[in-house]
Amino acid sequence: MKALAWAWRLALAGALCAAGAELASAQGVDAGALYQQHCASCHGAQRTGGMGPALLPESLARLRKPEALKTITQGRAATQMPGFADKLDAAQIQALVGLVYTPVLPAPRWSDDDIRASREAMADAARLPAKPQWQADPMNLFVVVEGGDHHVSLLDGDRFEVIHRFASRYALHGGPKFTPEGRWVYFGSRDGWITKYDLWNLKVVAEVRAGLNMRNVAVSGDGRWVMAANYLPGNVVLFDADLKLVKRWDAGSRVSAVYDATPRKSFVVALKDVPELWELAWDGASLRRTRLDEPLDDFFFDQSYRHALGATRERADGSAGAQVVDLEQQRKVAELPIAGMPHLGSGITFAWNGSTVLASPNLKGGAIDVIDMKDWKAVKTIATPGPGFFMRSHEATPYAWTDSMMSPTAKDTLTIIDKRTLQPVASVREPGRTLAHIEFTKDGRYALASVWEDDGALVVYDAATLKEVKRLPMRKPVGKYNVWNKITRSEGTSH
Repeated sequence: MKALAWAWRLALAGALCAAGAELASAQGVDAGALYQQHCASCHGAQRTGGMGPALLPESLARLRKPEALKTITQGRAATQMPGFADKLDAAQIQALVGLVYTPVLPAPRWSDDDIRASREAMADAARLPAKPQWQADPMNLFVVVEGGDHHVSLLDGDRFEVIHRFASRYALHGGPKFTPEGRWVYFGSRDGWITKYDLWNLKVVAEVRAGLNMRNVAVSGDGRWVMAANYLPGNVVLFDADLKLVKRWDAGSRVSAVYDATPRKSFVVALKDVPELWELAWDGASLRRTRLDEPLDDFFFDQSYRHALGATRERADGSAGAQVVDLEQQRKVAELPIAGMPHLGSGITFAWNGSTVLASPNLKGGAIDVIDMKDWKAVKTIATPGPGFFMRSHEATPYAWTDSMMSPTAKDTLTIIDKRTLQPVASVREPGRTLAHIEFTKDGRYALASVWEDDGALVVYDAATLKEVKRLPMRKPVGKYNVWNKITRSEGTSH
């Protein structure tokens, strides 16, 4: 099955390359020569990145072609990316856009030696003060990823004021991960970079490039280990806390995701092209493989961390499914009765009627499915204005918030659901704009939402009255993460 999956992908990549070459030839433009002349010095001869980010289809998945054309034409403000409108004509720029969305063949490699050579230490962590060098509650700190200009803002969750703002790697992905005392945070970028940042001293400590296209990173519950999940090359890579390479496992597949399972002292890994779930001890000393009927695209855990709840998005008929995998028995134990395309990676759990339920947003259906985690049966389907990506809550609030950002008509609406009655009770809107990704303060009193636009904002709502209390301008704040909620594994946020 592995060989068939990768043979199919190579055939498709070859067809895309041929199509791109034919297009360039038909226009009389040698896109490859243009790239080597104008782009390779910053983005690498094989488009794997250098001073500039990687220009591979996998790395550009969230950048639409019109935006790529605009970037090549006009450049990117506050970066070293110049505009080429005065050097290239429209056909040449269009040919370059076609090229960067075409796979590189043969696929570029990234070896252990490449990983080690990429690592850079920027500061000696042992010499930095072991307490915050700023005045705020370090447990109520928000890390805000601003995708509009690739920066990170650190927000005081009591005063709602920015403490610090710094440039990040291009296109951070998968959410930052914190060590258990809340001091160190690790960021992962789409083009494979892991950045270790000291929140107390506001410094980048170290960086390493784990791969060429990375899905996400996980940090062990004791803060000693970091694991990266890569699409390209298809592998998982283990580092120590200082981002020194420990071990690599080739998966023969793109890797969908890796998450820490602290009660099990392990990392759990889903493979996108192979129906297996891996469990690796934190230190890499053991690997257990659970064979499944279908691959998992994303997943999360129940409270015991015995069960992984995963979604499959790429069935041949276009449908999706969801399943429960018992990590002890190493087998699927239930199908989850969820229609559409569940986004279980953003699911939440909460107490309801003497049981614990799972609620998951849906990428295709305008609904939230609620599942009883005792018997994995459906409790209720809650209608929403449109398909959504994120859902969030907090132990101290009776409400769960979900977006409809995948809907062309309702992307401006957040729906508030009463967790006691499982009924929508209110909504907030940002007319004509995308409103998404709720996160709560440490005490659950306030909910922060993103106006997901380049000239966007963080909007702070009173979580009881649902009224707006403050607004902070931000450059497309794609995600915000509260230190306390993450390190305590709040039931209302993804882990």
